[in-house]
Amino acid sequence: MCPVYIIRLFDDVSSSVKLQNAVSEIVRWRLNTSLHDLWQTVHFAEYFISLQVSEKSLNSRACVYLLNRLTNIDKRCCVYFLGFTLLHIGRKISRNGLNDDNMDILSIILRRNFGQSCSDLSPGMTDQNTSELVEFLQKSAVGYLTIYHQIVARDFGSVVTIVTTDFVALYAYKRGDYQRCLQLSTPNVHTLLYAVYVASVPIFPEFIQLMDDDIVSLTALMLIINPQCTVINYDPLSLAQATLSLYLMTQCQLKLHHSVTSLARTLHYIIFAQRRCPRERSLNYFALKLIKRKICLKLCTEFDCAQS
Repeated sequence: MCPVYIIRLFDDVSSSVKLQNAVSEIVRWRLNTSLHDLWQTVHFAEYFISLQVSEKSLNSRACVYLLNRLTNIDKRCCVYFLGFTLLHIGRKISRNGLNDDNMDILSIILRRNFGQSCSDLSPGMTDQNTSELVEFLQKSAVGYLTIYHQIVARDFGSVVTIVTTDFVALYAYKRGDYQRCLQLSTPNVHTLLYAVYVASVPIFPEFIQLMDDDIVSLTALMLIINPQCTVINYDPLSLAQATLSLYLMTQCQLKLHHSVTSLARTLHYIIFAQRRCPRERSLNYFALKLIKRKICLKLCTEFDCAQS
């Protein structure tokens, strides 16, 4: 696993001094890469938690067990688990209503973190109550996921560039607050565009509920082509924070009817991001291609109007 220059040191370990120098280089290399390795481990745990909650049957007993275990192992993972689980329950409630299993899990989380129970929130559970509960869960989840990104940005900011307001921007976009979303996404694009390593958001159904129809359609096409891609290799079905921020920035500028100059500048960002995006990162590749086409069509329309 060592770099070639260290491996070559072992071509000649004829003396104890040479052997000691070679071993010292391994130690130095491991110290320099240990933080990056830990980030990779936390990132894998993030994906594994998402996969288990999304695809396995989460009951109250499993919820308590995971909360206790993750708190003892790594509190960062516990914060992520809470945010993702709230989205998971919100998705299940919006599809099937509030059943006993969901009530039990929600009661555990709410008592633990808010000092409330489900009955405190919505005693009658009409359709309106259910809708308000789902909105409350989504907003609370975004809060936890934002805290999670703040923690990992603090801990791993020297090895990976992580912005902390991507979920807040996504939630603002979902609620139609395009100005707020644009205010958050624009500095995120400037931070992430030229970064070497950036974080990503795995596209599980729990996150899909926060996305717009275009991203949902792209994800659906990916799953039709390869239904197992989220299990075997999650990279193609994840959105880099840079791609997500560019996507939100573009969509908001179009909806807010920004000037040709502003759109042209964003088009330059998109083209730059496309050059850096590997083809195997399929969802990122097609998302960038989609917003590039949208901006080009808008610019062509504006040009035709100016000519006429």
